[in-house]
Amino acid sequence: MKFVMAIIKPFKLDEVREALTGLGVQGITVTEVKGYGRQKGQTEIYRGAEYKVNFLPKLKVEAAVSAEMANKVVEAITMAARTEQIGDGKIFVYDIEQIVRIRTGETNADAL
Repeated sequence: MKFVMAIIKPFKLDEVREALTGLGVQGITVTEVKGYGRQKGQTEIYRGAEYKVNFLPKLKVEAAVSAEMANKVVEAITMAARTEQIGDGKIFVYDIEQIVRIRTGETNADAL
């Protein structure tokens, strides 16, 4: 089992969700986050004053999937979230040691 975490641009969420649903991913978690990387922030104007925003808004999309499905999920997120501009994000894949569904007590693959 694998845990796939992707940091993406907020406006790409619907495309990523549709791509994952098309693969049969049954659930995702989305969190609003802020990040700093190669994009180096941006300059904005508020009430006539210019200021630099270092941490840009991003979304963290997380899904637990079977090991066999992990590469397809990574490919789907990559294709759906890509704008070919700096700041498109990153994808991280972790091994999952154990999963427990709280409601039923199901574990591991049964709990996906």
